[in-house]
Amino acid sequence: MSGPMGTPAAPPFISAVAVTKSYGGAQALRGVSLSIAPGEVHGLVGANGAGKSTLIKILAGLTEPDSGEIFVDGQPTAIGSPHRANDLGMSFIHQELAFVPGMTVLENIMLGLPKKTRFGMVDWTAIAREVTPIAKRVGVTAPLHATAKGLSTAENWLINITRALVRKARLIVMDEPTASLSASECQKLFAIIRDLSASGVAVLYVSHRLDEILDLCNRVTVFRDGRSVAELAGSQLTRPSLVEAIVGGEVEHLAKSHGEVTKGEIVLSVRGLQRLPKVREASFDLHRGEILGIAGLVGAGRSELARLLYGADLLDAGTMALEGKPYAPRTPAAAVRAGLGLVPEERRTEGLLLAKSIAFNISLTNLNAILSNAILPFISSRKRAGMAEKIIRDLSIKAQSSDQPVGRLSGGNQQKVVIGRWLQSKPKVLILDEPTRGVDIGARGEIHRLIRDLAARGMAVLVISSEPDELPELCDRALVMAEGRIVRELAGKHVTRNAIIEASYAAAAERVPA
Repeated sequence: MSGPMGTPAAPPFISAVAVTKSYGGAQALRGVSLSIAPGEVHGLVGANGAGKSTLIKILAGLTEPDSGEIFVDGQPTAIGSPHRANDLGMSFIHQELAFVPGMTVLENIMLGLPKKTRFGMVDWTAIAREVTPIAKRVGVTAPLHATAKGLSTAENWLINITRALVRKARLIVMDEPTASLSASECQKLFAIIRDLSASGVAVLYVSHRLDEILDLCNRVTVFRDGRSVAELAGSQLTRPSLVEAIVGGEVEHLAKSHGEVTKGEIVLSVRGLQRLPKVREASFDLHRGEILGIAGLVGAGRSELARLLYGADLLDAGTMALEGKPYAPRTPAAAVRAGLGLVPEERRTEGLLLAKSIAFNISLTNLNAILSNAILPFISSRKRAGMAEKIIRDLSIKAQSSDQPVGRLSGGNQQKVVIGRWLQSKPKVLILDEPTRGVDIGARGEIHRLIRDLAARGMAVLVISSEPDELPELCDRALVMAEGRIVRELAGKHVTRNAIIEASYAAAAERVPA
């Protein structure tokens, strides 16, 4: 990939100057400043809770700052509402994409936009004529009048970008755009971003993936603890400088020593697992105290394999044994009773009840431990709060109390809540699907330390990750999947980034028997 273009000399399209914001007495922003010029790809990075989301909400008109000023084209501007933000030329594409599967592609593109009418009816033919060239420019291949159900995350991103261009956006804010995209889909998105930049559209690119930030961005602003602590460009813009600014000092490197792998007894044995077309003849053993990685490209079948282990999907063929006994869960509840835990890929939709408290979420798999007594099925609020407070302390979860709704926590702290739930129930096998997706570098290190600690206590841990750098740091062994098959097993010093990437693109026929 080519590097970022030179820093633009144009005056800013939008600037935030000394912006502050408090929620319930806690300061989310402590005087941040940021400016974005037309045609610039500007990176915004920082730890979870650093204030990135709060500033984006202010720019989007979802909340108002307590103090400071916003300038648009050099003029002081009160945004005040999403409608006003749209009128000013700003469009926002969040991780949770604005998308309705039951509508057509064209209807999804036009969500929230004024529509041409004829004789009092929406003139979809005229709208399609206007949208078609924009959709082609972005790379939307699905027919505009076809239903959007079944489209991939990458295609949904293209629909959202098309919507922004139909709106004639001058600034597009992208929040973690590649979190669920494959390598080839990322390359396509990067090409679109460069095309937008060349045409004068500004992009605010928010991501924890520093390689993408370095590749795409002209300038990068770093937030820490509600403050803007650095603006880097040119020769200053390097990975070490970014990491140091994000964490506020030198980073502790926790690279794993890859000697000979010592294996404990087999806890989970899998033979010939199959659910077509996503999982084909998967076989492996997972040992007590081991951290086993599952690598591969998006769509390789990793999450589908986890669902089979956890009883969320049923097998077409194959057998499993847990501690030497036949294991065939037909539901997740059966898997939990047998001693398996799962931290799902989509923590917000599959792992948490966001409107409920931290205590409620932690207790979901530990109800027997918080009953008032062994006879009556009543929950003890005191026991539940005590359990949650212990997990909050043990995992250093940043929260006001165990009664705080989990939806108000940062991504890293939400992930700790999901992991903490299983710490209390002590499963024999813990499956973590993308455990550090969407979390900052500091939270990533904390989660890695926690995973190592669980393995050291004797828990068998299975980690699924799309990050080639994560598994070499963390795992004793790694299995690489492609086209639904396990195509390579790597162990000890052979668990490397290059080996994982090479094996991920290997032909499925190269499968190495477990």
